[in-house]
Formats: sequence, C-alpha cells, structure tokens
Amino acid sequence: MPILLVINQTEPIVTFALLLAVILIVPLCFERIKLPGLLGLLAAGVVLGQNGLNLLSTDSETMKLLSDIGLVYLMFVAGLEVDIEQFQHTRNRSIGFGFFTFIVPMIVGTIVGRMFGFGWNASILIGSLFASHTLLAYPIVSRMGLVNNEAVMVTIGATIFTDIGALLVLAVCVGIHAGNFTTFSLIRLLLSLAIYSAIILFGFSWLGKEFFRRSGSEEGNQFLFILLVVFVSALGAELIGVEKIVGAFLAGLAVNSAIGDGPVKEKVVFVGSVLFIPIFFVDLGLLINIPAFISSLGAIKVTIAVVLGLVGSKFGAALLAKLAYRYSWREMIVMWSLSLPQVAATLAATLVGYRVGLLTEDILNSVIVLMLVTATGGPLLTARSAIGLTVPETIASSAPGSSGAFALDLSEEPEAEPVVVVPVYNPDTEQYLIELAALLVKPHPGGRVMPLAITNPHTQMMDAPQLRHALQRSQRLLNRASEICEQFGVASDPILRIDDAIAQGISHASREQNASFIVLGWGRTSGFRARAFGNLIDSVLWAAHCPVAVSRLLAAPSTIRRILVPIENMTQDALRSVRFAEALADTNQAQITLLHVADRHLSPVRLAWLENQLDLLVHKYSSNRTFDLRVVRNDDIPGTIAETARAHDLVVLRSRRQRLSLGELTISNVTEQVTRQLTCSVVLLGEPQRSMVMMQSGGTTQPVPLR
Repeated sequence: MPILLVINQTEPIVTFALLLAVILIVPLCFERIKLPGLLGLLAAGVVLGQNGLNLLSTDSETMKLLSDIGLVYLMFVAGLEVDIEQFQHTRNRSIGFGFFTFIVPMIVGTIVGRMFGFGWNASILIGSLFASHTLLAYPIVSRMGLVNNEAVMVTIGATIFTDIGALLVLAVCVGIHAGNFTTFSLIRLLLSLAIYSAIILFGFSWLGKEFFRRSGSEEGNQFLFILLVVFVSALGAELIGVEKIVGAFLAGLAVNSAIGDGPVKEKVVFVGSVLFIPIFFVDLGLLINIPAFISSLGAIKVTIAVVLGLVGSKFGAALLAKLAYRYSWREMIVMWSLSLPQVAATLAATLVGYRVGLLTEDILNSVIVLMLVTATGGPLLTARSAIGLTVPETIASSAPGSSGAFALDLSEEPEAEPVVVVPVYNPDTEQYLIELAALLVKPHPGGRVMPLAITNPHTQMMDAPQLRHALQRSQRLLNRASEICEQFGVASDPILRIDDAIAQGISHASREQNASFIVLGWGRTSGFRARAFGNLIDSVLWAAHCPVAVSRLLAAPSTIRRILVPIENMTQDALRSVRFAEALADTNQAQITLLHVADRHLSPVRLAWLENQLDLLVHKYSSNRTFDLRVVRNDDIPGTIAETARAHDLVVLRSRRQRLSLGELTISNVTEQVTRQLTCSVVLLGEPQRSMVMMQSGGTTQPVPLR
C-alpha cells in the first residue's frame, strides 16, 4: 500500500486507473444491496481519501482537472436535458411556479443562513442552494404516462427558471466575495453577465445550427464542436468573473435545439455520464472530512435546519401554485415531490461556494445529507402520489377507433396503403424478415413490401470488379425477396442502392418511398463499442421517420400463434406495440397476452389502479379482440417476462432510449437480461424520434419493458 501511494503521487495514470475501477465496480455493488450508485461513489471518495486509505487526494493536479471537467459536464448535461419545447407549452404557468419554487426556498434558506451566523452574502448563497431542483423522478411520471399532465409539465418547465436563477445568484455572490464590493462593480458584473448570456444563448445557438447543417452526418466533428462550445463557454464565464458552471449550463441551453435528441447528444451525454461526472462525485467524497462530518451530525441543528427548511419551503411553493392555478391536492403533492431532489445544480454550487470560502464544512456536509434525503425521498413520494393523476384525452384522438386494427397506420399519412421497407443483406435471415413484412401488409390489397439492398462501393471507381460482384450479390437477394413476396400474394418493389453509409441509405430510401414501417434484422446492441459509437440499428432508429421493427426471428412468422406484449402504462407508444401485435395476430389468428409486472410490495390500492389503467387501454383504445390480460407482482422483471414467454412464440417489446438521471450513473442491463433469457422470437418496436419519450441510458437502444 505505501508503494502504491508513492507511485500514485508521481504517476497520474495510476490515479486515473483507480478512478476507472471505482466507477465500474462500486456503483454496481451498491445497487446490488438496493442503495443508490451515487452513494457508492461518495463512499468510495471517503474511503480512498485522506481519512481512509489516502490513495487519492483532491489537491492533486490530475484529480483537480478530472473533477473540474466533471463539474462542468454535470451542469452542461443539466442544461442539455431541459425540454425547451415542453416549457413553451406551459410557459406562463411554468414561470409562475418557477418563481414560487425559487423565491420561497430562497427566502427560507437565507433565514437559515442568518440564524447560524452567516453574513448576508453567504446566507443568500445558501438560499440559492434551496432554490434549484433536479428532476430525478421524471422517469417515474414518464413510465406512468403522466408527462402530459399540466402540473407535471409546469414543474418540468420551472426547472429552467430555478436553475438559471440559482446560478445567477451564485455568480453574483462569488463575484461580491472575490473583491472590494461597490455598486459600480455589481452593475458591471450584472451587465457583463447579461451580455455574456446573450452571446452564449443566441450566438452559440445560431452557430450550432449552422455547423450541424453544414457538417451533415459527420458525427465526430459535431461531437468535438459540442465539447468546444462547453469549455469555451466555461472559460468565457471565468473571464467575466463568474463561475464556469454558469457558462456550462448556458451552453447546454444554447445547443439544446441544435443538437436535438440525435446520436451526437447520446454520445456527448454518454461520455460525461460514465466517466467525468462520476469522477466529480468521487472528488466530492474526498472533500468529506469524517471527523468534521460526525461532529456536525452531533451538533445536528444545522443539518436539521437545512433539510426541514428545504422540504418546508418547497411544500410552500407548491401550495402557492395550487392556490394560484387551482390544482388538486394530488397534483400539488406531485409538484412538491418533483421539485424536492437537490443534486446537480445544488451540489455544483455548494462545491463552488465551499472552494471560494463562502460556505463552511458544516454547510457542505449538511447539503450532502440533504442530497441523500431528497434524492431518495422525492422519487418515492412521487411514485406514491402520482397514482390517480389524469392526463388530457390525447390518445383517443390519435389512436384508431375501437373497431379499427393496427393497419400500419403509424406513418404521417395513415390513410395511404402501407409500404414496408426491408433491408436485406444476410441470406440466412432474409426469408423470415420478408415473410414478417408480407404478413403485415397482406390484409391491405394496395400494400407493398420494398426489399432494399444497399451496396457499399468501398471505392470511387464505379466500374471496379468488387463493386460489380457486390451488386450481383445484392440483386440475387432482391430476386429471392420478390419470390417470397409472390408466395404470400403480396406486391413487391425491390430497390438496389449504392451508398457509403448503410444506415443513412436505409433512412433516406424509407423517407423517399414514404414507408409506413421498416423491418430490420437483429443486430449487436450491447458492448462498449456499440454504446460509445452506436451501431446500424441505433442510427436507423435515430433517423427514421416511421416505426422500426428490429426482429430476431427464430421460426417462420407464419407459424406464430401466441404473442406476448409486456406493457407498462396507457400511452400512445404502448398502444403501438399492442396494435403491431394485433396486425400480426389478425393474419395468423394468434392469441395475444398483455403482461404487466408490478412491484412485489405494491399496495392493493395502486395495484387496482394499474389494473384499471390496463383495462382502459384494452377496451377503450384497442380493437374488440379478446386479450389475455395478466398483472404479476414480482421484483424480477426480466425473469418474469422470460418465464411467461416460455409459453409464447413471439415477444413484442418497445425499443427506446433511457434518460440517465443525474442521480443514477450506471447503465441499466434490464434489456440485456431479458433478451438473454428469451428462447422465442423477439420484435423490438422502435418509434420515430419525433414521438419517442427519450429516456437516456448509456447510448445503446434498449427496450424497457417494465420498470
């Protein structure tokens, strides 16, 4: 151990290797014992720091660099994840609730600071720590299909107001603390901040859109451009005398619309979420002085005041919103619980305040306790209080009538006859893919299957022998596909295309033919390379204008008689999975089983609510087909799905990306577990990007059956 310590002090690569091991192993171990992975990172910092094994030091140059990058990245991702479009839908009320949930905690936090002897500047900074919030419980309301509830949308939109406000207060407080304060210096700081913010928000937004438009599909250059914007913005903030995290957050807001929800955003968030942001939390653990932490808990008044002040002030803000906008008590509780968690902006601002000497160790330790309490209690409260919330009747207007079938009506022109594009490359899987497409369009006399063969030239010479051989191979695949379609009595329209980018060729051809559906063969969707750099399926899902069925077919689709559809809530996306199963079942006269896996400890009240939601889904928004509806209480979601699937021929799962919350830094392996255990055919139904609820995980496309 002493030898390792000496080497670590002289060799930065040892520090980096140690951090990688911590990030990889510790969160997984904590999650196995049902504790947040974030808590594990903090604990690892404590154990490896000066009060433990003393293997890592927060004062080392390597640690400072990596932690600062993580801090900047944390705030950039927070800005990047803000849903500007959703904010526009409820702008006025979002600003109103944002003001309530900013000013009330701000006042209470300032009072707490003054109660314990802090000066006005430090007390106002403590108040700003109370003012922001992190939407850790967003995945919960999304899974329950409640994102369109107005109270939920207002709370999500208010995040923009609270985070910007808290960071601006931080910038002013740190600026005042840095030197001789005068009215002129304050005005100059505010004016500089206003000009700087305008340059970042409008200048970089325009520049980002122009760069993305001109760079086309060059994802590597786009990735580097985004990183450059982040760190230039952070540097610019420091040049005008404010903290770099303010610039990073504004940079996230600025490139939000330019980057969209495409693969570049996925890669940017992935790199930060699996590497730099976890290092920041480890460094935060290094700052925890165990003796001081224990003594501050012994004199627990500060910690209690901070926790109760935050919880009470957020409740008061939600109550004001209820009275102002006439929300129900249940909606008020949901708004309160959503605005409780204090993670991203709160921790970042606390660390900045501590480093410049505005905040003491007692406040730092109290904020860490606050983070653990609110990050755990907030989502739990949301899960319980959101039961019974209603959403506008938007599904009914977009779903087909109760007597209508799936009819491949997910394209932009549902009244048109269906066109299914099937990329063909592997002769071993071509038969089943074309057969699946033929079964989907068979009930529609005007429907067509369009086999698509894309040949990569690998050369600029169009008369090269290797290109000629590749084209001949592609033509043979298309001829075989046409024969299969003829066997099923379905019209085919083969397409032969030369393109350097296979995924781009698929998405472009599908758009040109106004395809209703794309049927893809199963590909590699796991592993580090696929997570970091994406794969063909990821790229098609990001770019496709229509639904995509990623299929692993172990038997002929015409032999399918029993179909299993795991379903989690009453949303339009869930309805598409059911209607896809219906389209296949109508052709094969198959039986459909709908499965919902509920928490083993779920209360009878909530279980009844879930069963009622599923019943509404089946009888109100789907056809008159008889479904086998099953609700199973079990904590092992993958195992339950796999066990139920043993009696079925096909499992239809929704394929979507998970949003990585800032309080959860590990990549979910639910999908990998499910697909590894399934012994029957699988279809992952992916939605076009414009209609997907984006829930980011690690960068690979994952069906999230139930969670």
